[in-house]
Amino acid sequence: MHWSERKQPHAVRQDHGPVRYGPPAPEPGLPVLPELADVLAASAARTSPEPPGGGTILREAACAYWERRGLHSDPGDIAAAPGAQPLLLALIAAHGGDVLMPRPSPATWMPQARLLGRPAYHVPTPAECGGIPDPFALLETVRRVRAEGGRPRLLLISVVDDPTATVAPPELVREVCEAAVGEGLHIVSDETWRDTVYRPLDTVLLSPAEMCPDDVTVLVDLAGALTPSAWPVAVARFPATGRAAVRRARALDILTALGALVAEPVARAAAHALREPEAVTERIRQAAGLQAQVAPAAHRAVLTAGALARPPQAGRHLYADLGPLRTRLAARGVTDSMELEEYLTQRLGTPTPGGHRFGDELGALRVRLGTGPLLGSTPQEQMESLTAVEPLKLPHVAQALSIFAAALDELR
Repeated sequence: MHWSERKQPHAVRQDHGPVRYGPPAPEPGLPVLPELADVLAASAARTSPEPPGGGTILREAACAYWERRGLHSDPGDIAAAPGAQPLLLALIAAHGGDVLMPRPSPATWMPQARLLGRPAYHVPTPAECGGIPDPFALLETVRRVRAEGGRPRLLLISVVDDPTATVAPPELVREVCEAAVGEGLHIVSDETWRDTVYRPLDTVLLSPAEMCPDDVTVLVDLAGALTPSAWPVAVARFPATGRAAVRRARALDILTALGALVAEPVARAAAHALREPEAVTERIRQAAGLQAQVAPAAHRAVLTAGALARPPQAGRHLYADLGPLRTRLAARGVTDSMELEEYLTQRLGTPTPGGHRFGDELGALRVRLGTGPLLGSTPQEQMESLTAVEPLKLPHVAQALSIFAAALDELR
């Protein structure tokens, strides 16, 4: 069935008021890969930052990374920045117009659009996945925005999604891209989590840039799978068009104005990771395999408690709806997602951001649950989890899952 024939709920316009709540606190990651630490240390004496948009070595490595994923690139089409936040800010500013994004969406997307003074709209997601808007709802939102005098120009999506930990089916990605491009929208595809898919051989992952090469800019934050979050690097691949070259130049001007330059030692380590030598690919495989066992166990605990969540397919989070537990939560003074965040953060002892940070209504009892803290509290425990054949049988993992399940089960 084509998207034009599918009946879906109407789109919801996002309030343009001030940001009330900051982004969620970062979670600890796995220990640094020794090979990357050695590369960083060898470059530690380099005191100059990279030029705006990244140096040649980093951009060539990014081209090689995308080439292995079926996207031919030229170093002149690449831009790098110290993290996804300044890079996305520069992309939004370079494109102009109103911004559309799925609901829920990563916690930083809406604040960045608002920081630039851009009208921004959340669009409902399909039942199958998060990360992309329902095609019918997208067209409805575009129609309404234009009827109100708006200028919808940019669509932000993530085919491998944070916060929902889902992978968008290729047929839905195609329908969304056709709808967006048909309405003159440029697409920014955040593919930060594509290398964290639990079962890559069984999961068909399609980048929008494969379908609409002239209308899609791809963004990857290396902290998703390749480098530690404490070494911020993100790269963007612009289309090979004259119009995209102008937008890239604008983005570089904005990064320059922000002073958003990658430190050279970090750039060397990032370039090494983007080349994906054997040690890096093995770490990616191990980390995804570990989450493939731990995340479903956490998901089962959520369902057993009577809450709802889509089955996780990638990443390090679950997005849970505790609406069915509303009565028991109300008895504990929890009536909205901000109170739910405070309650579960205290109960679990780890940051547990509420759905209001991801664009959901404050009254909806939704929360993003991190699976990273279940892997161990020390580098030794985390490495043991990473190399274990059956990590769920490790004492520290079993204990962490027990505490996680108990915190939810007491709400039944």
